[in-house]
Amino acid sequence: MKTDDLIRGLAADTRRERSLESGLARALCIGLAGAVALFALILSPRAGMPGLMMEPRILLKFIVTLSLAATSIWLALRLVRPGADARPLVWALAIPAGALMLGVVTELVVTPLPGWMPGLFGHSAIYCLSLVTLMAAPVLVSALYALKRGAPEHPMLAGAAGGALAGSLGAALYALHCVDDSPLFVLVWYGIAIGFVTAAGALIGRRVLSW
Repeated sequence: MKTDDLIRGLAADTRRERSLESGLARALCIGLAGAVALFALILSPRAGMPGLMMEPRILLKFIVTLSLAATSIWLALRLVRPGADARPLVWALAIPAGALMLGVVTELVVTPLPGWMPGLFGHSAIYCLSLVTLMAAPVLVSALYALKRGAPEHPMLAGAAGGALAGSLGAALYALHCVDDSPLFVLVWYGIAIGFVTAAGALIGRRVLSW
C-alpha cells in the first residue's frame, strides 16, 4: 500500500468515528424529544420540582439513572466498532451500581423494619414499569438507528448497551414525576424496567445491528 493511500484510509476512518458519535448525539436528541413529548402528554413534574432534586433520596435516582446512561453511551460506541474491547469499560457500571447499593444499605439502616416493604412496593410500581418502558421507546429506536452505522462484532451486546441507555434515560425522565423515593423501590422497579428495555435492545440489536 502506498503512503498516500494509507493516509487517506486513516483519514476516512477518523471521519467515520466522528460521524458515529455525532450521529448518536443527534439521534438521542430526537429520541429524547419524543420521550419529553410523551411525558408532557401523560405526566407532569412532581410538585416542588426542581427544588426537591437536592433531597438525598431524590437526587440518588438521578445519579443512578444518568450515570448509567453515560456509561451506556460509552459502551455502545465502543461495542459498535469491530475489534473493540469493552471489558475495561464494564467496570464503569460500578458507579451507578455502587451509588444505588450505598443508598439501599443506608435505607435499610435508617428505616425501621416495618417500613421496608412499603418503601419497596411504593404507590406506583406498575405505572413505573409501564411508563419508564414507554418513554424509553423513542430513545431506543433512535439509538439503535444511529448505532446501525457501526460494525459490531457482537450485535446483541451493542443492542443491550443501547437498551440500557434508553431505559436509564426513560427512568430519569419518569423520576421527575415519581413520588416513590425509597432506594429499595428504585432498585426493584426502576431496575426491572431498565432491565426489560435492555433485553429488548439486545433482541432487536441482534437483528438490526448485524452486518
